[in-house]
Amino acid sequence: MLSFLGRGSAFANEHNCAYFTVGKDLVLLDCPMSAFFKLKKRDLSVYENIYILVTHTHGDHSGGVAMLVDYCFFVSHVKVTVVAPSDEVFADLLYLLSKIEGCDDSWYTLVQASDLQKDWLVQAIPTSHTKELDGKCFGYQLKIGEKNVIYTGDTSTLTPFAKYLDSGSVLYTEVSSVNSPVHLFAEEIKETISGLTGQGVEVYLMHIDDEDKIVNIMKGSGAKLAPLQEEVSMDEQGKLLNNIFDITDSLYKDMCMNDRKDHALLFSYLTELAKTLVDADRASFWKWDKRKCELWTMSATGVDRIVIPDSAGLVGKSLRNKKTVITNDPYSDPDFNREVDLKTGYVTKSVLVLPVADINGNFIGALQLLNKNSEKGFDETEDTKKLSLAALVCGIALESETFLEESHHDKLTGLKNRMGFYFDFSGKYKEYLLPDSGKTMSVFICDIDKFKRVNDTYGHNAGDDVLAFTSHLIESTCTEKDCVYRWGGEEFVMVMRDTDLEEAAQKAENVRVKLMESDIDADGTIIRCTLSFGCALFDPKKTIEENISVADGRLYIAKETGRNRVCKEDRA
Repeated sequence: MLSFLGRGSAFANEHNCAYFTVGKDLVLLDCPMSAFFKLKKRDLSVYENIYILVTHTHGDHSGGVAMLVDYCFFVSHVKVTVVAPSDEVFADLLYLLSKIEGCDDSWYTLVQASDLQKDWLVQAIPTSHTKELDGKCFGYQLKIGEKNVIYTGDTSTLTPFAKYLDSGSVLYTEVSSVNSPVHLFAEEIKETISGLTGQGVEVYLMHIDDEDKIVNIMKGSGAKLAPLQEEVSMDEQGKLLNNIFDITDSLYKDMCMNDRKDHALLFSYLTELAKTLVDADRASFWKWDKRKCELWTMSATGVDRIVIPDSAGLVGKSLRNKKTVITNDPYSDPDFNREVDLKTGYVTKSVLVLPVADINGNFIGALQLLNKNSEKGFDETEDTKKLSLAALVCGIALESETFLEESHHDKLTGLKNRMGFYFDFSGKYKEYLLPDSGKTMSVFICDIDKFKRVNDTYGHNAGDDVLAFTSHLIESTCTEKDCVYRWGGEEFVMVMRDTDLEEAAQKAENVRVKLMESDIDADGTIIRCTLSFGCALFDPKKTIEENISVADGRLYIAKETGRNRVCKEDRA
């Protein structure tokens, strides 16, 4: 919804000014001088366009318009469009900008609201304020996301706006603690406001002269003060920096002492850092597995690993569209995947997804943040800027992880190769190498019988088809405890954790029969092949090579005794 750079009346220190962002555009509702001073502290160059919707030309509403035009033209180089709600206000603004402020008309664009074709601008709504400004005071009807938003500007009545309000609408209305004919007196409109909130209208109070009095008067009405932009105090900044430094210090120390062979710890710290940077409830880092058309969490705070199709959810949308996705009303977003919330009972209120690229600019993953601890939710400009470094490091780390993973896989079959085999023994099989672990593990090595004859008879393309078919068949029999590797040529090794020799031999037999009965399309010719197997129970007292040698010796026996068979014992 709207955020406010100030919500005060003409006699307050910070005058009323609201804003919202749409993609790379910043939309302001009025621009008093106090708002300009805040705006120029921001990096306005991140926007492609700035629109100023003027309600009327009182100085506490338009005093900073010309300064913003100057600043954006000479410093930020951003296009500024000043929007007038009527012919009369158009003429006043033209006089103000050209005759009084001396702005060149090439520095800005001045248009009428009725001529501005934007999805977020529905219409300007005429209202009454002071007698001297009859016909020159307006509010606006906006569409922000899927919300109907009514912004009154300065007004002495809610009547012009009432017909546009229904359940689910959002009303930003001026209110005064002083009873005068030119403003809405809090005590007189409290009952009206209570009626609107009771009907499901969200009401926010702005253009306020005395906040304490108004809060007291409007107590129980259901209305809230218009949300000011978040300004972090020095104490809060110090706490935030300390939290960030604690995370990065722990990351540095743990990575230096880390004996794991992957980036899991790094991703875990980076997601925690991202969560801290934008004050979100949860964070997750997703990898885009393009080969399997899947998205899965490399690291996530608050949830277990999740795997989803890359065509689903807001993470998929962000990667497909190659841009940041933000929704502060996810249950109204058709791309939001509710399944996790339904399973866990978690209620998602706001989502930010920042796509992550490799060094060549190819998107390979995404940072996702859930439930920013702020009433207004995520802000694309501010929060994306805060997350940029964490996202960059995630991209570099994921690219490194992907490169490492690809080096461990055989390109033809997609199976892990011999390098991947030894990598796994230094990682996930490490505890099975301990003599007193009490854990059981078995291996088999298999070989396609008379494979050379396939190449010689049907050609190497046919041979490649046979290798690919056989590898996929073997891999299809793997449980989460098993992993198959291309050992070299037409040989494959399967490692089976928590599996004894008899179970390993039975699995080998199942694979043998399945391949023997399969028709293989080998470069357009249907052929059949067989496999021979050697099985061994892994002995932690022996080296990895010695254990493979035992299985390989039994494979040799299977070959020598007729092929297409499983051997689990040495010669008698």
